Amino acid sequence: MFSCNSRVPKRHLYIHDTTLRDGEQAPGVFFPREAKVKIAHQLSRLGVDIIEAGLVMSSVETYETVKQIATEVGPSMVGREAIGRPPIIAAFARNIEADIRRTYEAISPAPCHRLMVFTPASDLHLKYKLHITREECLARAREGIKLARSLCDDVWFGLEDSARADFEFVCQFVALCEELGVGTLVIADTVGSQLPDDFGDLVQRVKARRAPGSQLIIGVHCHNDLGLSTANALAAIQNGAEHVEVTIGGIGERAGNTSLEQVIMAIESHPASFPVTHGINTTLLTETAQMMATLGGVVLAPNTPLVGINAFSHESGIHQHGMLQCRDLYEFVHPEQVGSVCRLVLGKQSGRHALKARLATLGYPEFNANELNVLFGKFKLLAETKVEVEDTDLAALVGKPPAVDDIAVVE
Repeated sequence: MFSCNSRVPKRHLYIHDTTLRDGEQAPGVFFPREAKVKIAHQLSRLGVDIIEAGLVMSSVETYETVKQIATEVGPSMVGREAIGRPPIIAAFARNIEADIRRTYEAISPAPCHRLMVFTPASDLHLKYKLHITREECLARAREGIKLARSLCDDVWFGLEDSARADFEFVCQFVALCEELGVGTLVIADTVGSQLPDDFGDLVQRVKARRAPGSQLIIGVHCHNDLGLSTANALAAIQNGAEHVEVTIGGIGERAGNTSLEQVIMAIESHPASFPVTHGINTTLLTETAQMMATLGGVVLAPNTPLVGINAFSHESGIHQHGMLQCRDLYEFVHPEQVGSVCRLVLGKQSGRHALKARLATLGYPEFNANELNVLFGKFKLLAETKVEVEDTDLAALVGKPPAVDDIAVVE
């Protein structure tokens, strides 16, 4: 029997996916209700620890969607046998009584549910958005946390713009969360302004201010305005963060959020630098990204790391020749690790080695040197006129159809 509140091994990294909330806040992204439920099921199979299902108070439809996810996905153990418990279904509430109560109603059907409450923490936000003092902010936080804890055993508290907040003020929230039994406190780089060394140092200093024996988990939420969200999140993990908030493909407000797949594969590729465990099934990463993009109308750039169509594609003749000899020459993450394939794309940069290999893959008999030279000359002329030379083009060059219809995959 699983326990929702039991802590997994000490250095486990909790993966909190916010694709369905922060990801959908990206302009032009829209997940219909059915799409959100499908994506939530996929995230559960993927192995994320926490699925943030939506901003309940944004609409009646979102409330109903979050409740459906809590009911249908919340108990799911499909693909999670090794993890040993279903996903935690979480939702985000402003520090307002009506928000907190309504949000709890939506998530409560899930066996494991987490109530998320947040407050702005920087003086900039307190002055221009809330029009309150630090003391008033702390007092309101105390009341909000007490209410949340009266409803839910598992409470998350987030400090919006805390990367730009006064450090001692942030530490007052550490003490408050410990006093009131909050499980996770999240430091947010809300505007993506931080540099990795500085952000990692901030996390380390915040952790150092916890009381001896404290069970409070320190997590991070980073934005990508300088293209550093993944780097900042990784720096935070190296400095002791045990919880990281991510989205599939890094989608989100403005320039986006921390990419789930980039964080996970950095950890997988550099275990000595990241002595943490996680429950992600990396072979589902590409499938998950493609599903998210299709259902949400998201266009993933071809060069999106790890999950873009060009992530494991090679056109240069030098690279293709190398890949045919040993794929480690130009790939240190292998495509099958993320559920993808390697493509040798035939174009104007390609050489005769790739052409010869493709013809063999298609089942053509081996051409002698003169025949191959003639074909290669025709190929190069054609390649100057097209983005990609396809199998039908090769058939026309050879003068007969291929024996097989296959995809160029490097084994």
